[in-house]
Amino acid sequence: MDSLKSISAIAASGMRAQGERLKVVSENVANANSTGTSPGEEPYRRKIISFEEMVDRESGNSMVEVSGIRRDDTDFELRYDPAHPAADQDGFIKVSNVKTILEMSNMREASRSYQANLNMFETGRNMRSQLLDLLK
Repeated sequence: MDSLKSISAIAASGMRAQGERLKVVSENVANANSTGTSPGEEPYRRKIISFEEMVDRESGNSMVEVSGIRRDDTDFELRYDPAHPAADQDGFIKVSNVKTILEMSNMREASRSYQANLNMFETGRNMRSQLLDLLK
């Protein structure tokens, strides 16, 4: 595999991984204010994505892939709302463990990483185009 093709494959793996990260972040943000619907029922639990290196056997390129998506086991926030249907005997409800500020930070980081990989992809494509122009 030529190096210019490798650049595209590596950058594409980074864009796929960051796209998955944005998907997880959007799920977390969408469910940030969820609660259980009855006493004892748990609300939405934040998801955490992790990545790992993947070496392409054919080319030997070191790429990235999603190694897993797991649930964040941190404690839920308790909020006093005795009128809520999910309130316990003391009037507290469990609220999702999603921290919107943290998710927005993750969103920005994923977006910047995606953009950096897209720039690499574009640079590789431009270099390939310039090479073809030279060979004409």
